[in-house]
Amino acid sequence: MLKIEQLSRPGNTPVDPPMLKPVNLEIASGECIVLSGPSGGGKSLLLRVIADLDPNTGEVSLNNEARSRMPAPAWRRRVVYQPAETGWWADDVATHFPDQQAAESMLPRIGLEDDALNWPVSRLSTGEKQRLGLIRTLLLAPEVMLLDEPTSGLDLSTLLPVETLLRERMDAGVIVVLVTHDSEQTKRLACRRMRMADGELIAARD
Repeated sequence: MLKIEQLSRPGNTPVDPPMLKPVNLEIASGECIVLSGPSGGGKSLLLRVIADLDPNTGEVSLNNEARSRMPAPAWRRRVVYQPAETGWWADDVATHFPDQQAAESMLPRIGLEDDALNWPVSRLSTGEKQRLGLIRTLLLAPEVMLLDEPTSGLDLSTLLPVETLLRERMDAGVIVVLVTHDSEQTKRLACRRMRMADGELIAARD
C-alpha cells in the first residue's frame, strides 16, 4: 500500500501559497488511480512530489516503510516517475537500456521492430519514444509507477498493447498512478478516478 499523509508542495517563498494543497490518499497494491484535470492543475506536480523529486512536506510510506527513513535513490527505484517527455541522453537507443536482452524481448509487445534498439534517437517518433520510455520504467521493476500521459501520442492499435502491459503489472501488485485526458482509457484502467484542479486533489464524480 502507498500511503500519503498531508503531502504538500510549498510555494517558492515563505509568503507564497502552496503549489499543492495537502493530499491524503491510500492506494492499495494492484490499484490504478487515474488523474485528470486542467493543464496546470497540479497533476504532474503531485506525481513529482510522491517521487520526492520536488520540495515537499508531509509523509509518504510504501508497505509501512516511511520514505523519510530511506535514501532518496532507494525510494526512487521503488517509486518510479515517468514524465510526459522521456529524457534521452545518448544518440542511440540501446545506450538507454542496461539490460538490452530484456528490452528486446518486449519490443514486439509494444509494436516496435526487433531492431529498434539499434536506431538513433533522432529517428524516433513521439509515440515510439513514449513506448520505449515505458519499457525503461517497466524494466526497473518498480512497486509504484507514476505515469504522466504515457500514451498521449498513440493511436488505438498501439495504445491497447501498452494498456495490457500495465494491467499485467497491476495484476502482479504494482500500483499505478496515471495522468491521462483519455476518457475511454480511464474507463478501461481506472480503479478510482481523481481530479486535480488549482493544486487540490478531489474524487471525481461518476
